[in-house]
Amino acid sequence: MALEQPKQSDFGELALPIAFQLARQLKKSPKAIAEELAGEIGAIEGVASLHAAGNGYLNVRLDRSIYAHGILNSVQSAADVTAGKTIVEHTNINPNKAAHIGHLRNAILGDTFVRMLRIAGNQVEVQNYIDNTGVQVADVVVGFHYLEKKSPNEVQALIDAGKFDYFCWDLYASMSSYYKENPDSLAWRSETLHAIEAGTGVQAELAHLVADAVVQAHIATMLRLNVVYDVLPRESEILHLQFWATAFEQLKERKAIYFETEGKNKGCWVMPGSAFSDFKEDEDSKVIVRSNGIVTYVGKDIAYQLWKFGLLGKDFYYQRFPHPGGYELWVTTDQPGKQADEPSPAFGNGSRVYNVIDSRQSYLQDVVVAGLKALGYEKQAAASVHFSYEMVALTPGTCIELGIALSEEDKRRAYVEVSGRKGLGVKADDLIDTLIAKAAEEVESRHPEAEAAVNKRVADEIAIGALRFFMLKFTRNSVIAFDLREALSFEGETGPYVQYAAVRAENIWRKLAERGQRMPDFVNELDAAAMGRQLADEGCWQLLLQASHTDVSIARAIASGEPAHVAKYAFQLAQAFNTFYHEYPVLAEENQEKKVFLLWMTQYFRQQLERTLGVLGIAVPEYM
Repeated sequence: MALEQPKQSDFGELALPIAFQLARQLKKSPKAIAEELAGEIGAIEGVASLHAAGNGYLNVRLDRSIYAHGILNSVQSAADVTAGKTIVEHTNINPNKAAHIGHLRNAILGDTFVRMLRIAGNQVEVQNYIDNTGVQVADVVVGFHYLEKKSPNEVQALIDAGKFDYFCWDLYASMSSYYKENPDSLAWRSETLHAIEAGTGVQAELAHLVADAVVQAHIATMLRLNVVYDVLPRESEILHLQFWATAFEQLKERKAIYFETEGKNKGCWVMPGSAFSDFKEDEDSKVIVRSNGIVTYVGKDIAYQLWKFGLLGKDFYYQRFPHPGGYELWVTTDQPGKQADEPSPAFGNGSRVYNVIDSRQSYLQDVVVAGLKALGYEKQAAASVHFSYEMVALTPGTCIELGIALSEEDKRRAYVEVSGRKGLGVKADDLIDTLIAKAAEEVESRHPEAEAAVNKRVADEIAIGALRFFMLKFTRNSVIAFDLREALSFEGETGPYVQYAAVRAENIWRKLAERGQRMPDFVNELDAAAMGRQLADEGCWQLLLQASHTDVSIARAIASGEPAHVAKYAFQLAQAFNTFYHEYPVLAEENQEKKVFLLWMTQYFRQQLERTLGVLGIAVPEYM
C-alpha cells in the first residue's frame, strides 16, 4: 500500500489510500469505507489519531512525543537490502588522454549511486572498465610511433615528466586532424589495433605504457572528487584470457549471431536486428566481429557482462594497482605470476548490474542485453540496468572564464557543446583548479586571519562540493549547462548553500563550548513528555519531520535511480535548518527544557545534513 503525504500539514502526517483500493471489492464509496475504518481501528502505538478526509483518504496524525523520543533513542537501521552483490560500473574513460568535464558527470553519478546503495545496507562492488585495446588508445600510439617517432623509453620519459594525460590530449587531437588530411594513414590504425590485441611488438608496448599512465592520471583526478573504485577490469585481459573467445563460441552455438555472406556486412559476424525488443523491419543487424577479424567493443562488452554475472566460467587474475590515493585498488592481469602475494577479494558474480554510460550508448547497451537474452539468460538480462545520463555543456560565461574563445553566435546560446576530439574540451583537472581558485578567493576574503593551509583545505571542500552538487541536482535525462558562478554561489540550490547550513549547525556547538557550557545528556534530560511539550509548537514539529526524512529520501532515490532526489532533499533540509536557525535562537533560550530540546534539534539537523552530504560525496568544511 502506498503512503502519501497530505497536501496540508493540518490534515496530519500520512494519508492512506486504502479505502480507494477496497471500494470495488466492498462495493461501497471510499469515503464510507474510510469513515468505517477510522471508527473501527483501535489504538496504535505512536499514532495520535485516525480520521477520514476528502473523498476517502484515511489520514494519520502521529504522536509527536513518541515519534521524537523514538528518534532520540533510535539506532540507524538498514532499509530493504537487495539480496546478493550489486555491481556498479562507472567512469570508464578511454585511457588515451586527460579526463574531461563530461566524464565528471558519469563518475559523480556512479559514485553517488554507490553511496546511496551502501548507506541502505547493500553490498556493492565498484568497477571502472579500462578499454586499453580500443581505437582511441591505438590513435595515440599511432601518433607516438609514426608521427612523433618515439621509442618506448622516450614515451616513458614523457610519463616521468608529468602531465602525460595532457600531452596525449593534444596528440590525440593532432592525430584526428592528420587522418582527415591523410586518409591513407588509417592503415596505421588498423595495423596498430592488431598489434595491441595480439599483445606483441613495439606498438603493444607503447599501448601498455600509454594506457597505464593515463589511468593513473584518471584515478588521481577522480580522487580529487572523492571517487574511488574496487577493481579495474581491463579489455586486454578479456581478449588474452579468452573471455571473448568463450562468449563468441556460446553466441555461435546458440545461433545468437550469424556469419553474413553478402551485403555491406559481408564477412562479419552479426546479431540480427530481430534480437532487439524494439525491432523494426528495416533494423540493421549489429556487427559483433568485423570482416577483418577485429571484435567490436560491444562484442567484448557482452563477454564482460557475462563475467559480471558469473556466467562465463572464467575469471581474471588480479594484482594491486599502484596509485597515490592510498586505498586498496585492484586491476586485472592475464598472468598468474603477477598476482599479489595475498589473495584478492572475489570480484564479479553480481546479482544486479548497473552500467553508468551516457544515453548516446543506449543502442549498444541494448545489444548487450539482447546478447544475454539470446543466450537464455533472461533473469540476468532483466537485472542489467543502463544507468544513462545526458551530456554536459557549458554556459557561454563559463567558457569565457575558462579561456575558450567563442563566436558571437555562441555567446548568445544557452549553452555551448565542447569536443574533446577537436581538442576543444574542458579538462577535468583544469575545471577543478578553476573552481578551487575562485573558492579560495572567497574563503580568504572571509577569513584572512586563518592559516593558509586550512583556508586551502576549506576552498578545496567548497569547490568539490559545488561541482558534485551541480552535477547531481539535475535529473539524469537533463542536459547540464555547467555554470561556474552558479555552482559556487552560497545562495540558492547549490552545494555551498547546503554546506553552509551544516557549518552553521556545528558553529552552535562551538559557541556553546566557548561559553564553557556542556553538551546536554539528551537521553536522560528529554523524556517523551518533554518532547511532547516542545513539539506542541507546530513550526518546530514540521521542521523535525523534514529532518527525519533522510532515509525515506534515499530509499526513493534508489527505487527511481535518481540521485537528483537526494540532492533536492539536501537543499530542502538546509532550508529547513536555516528556518530553524533564524526562528529559534538556541543559545539565547532561557527556559532550560526548551534549550536542551533546541540543542538536540540542532544536533539532529547536523547529523542529518552530514549524512545526506556524505551520500552526495560532499564534505562539511571547518568554516565557510
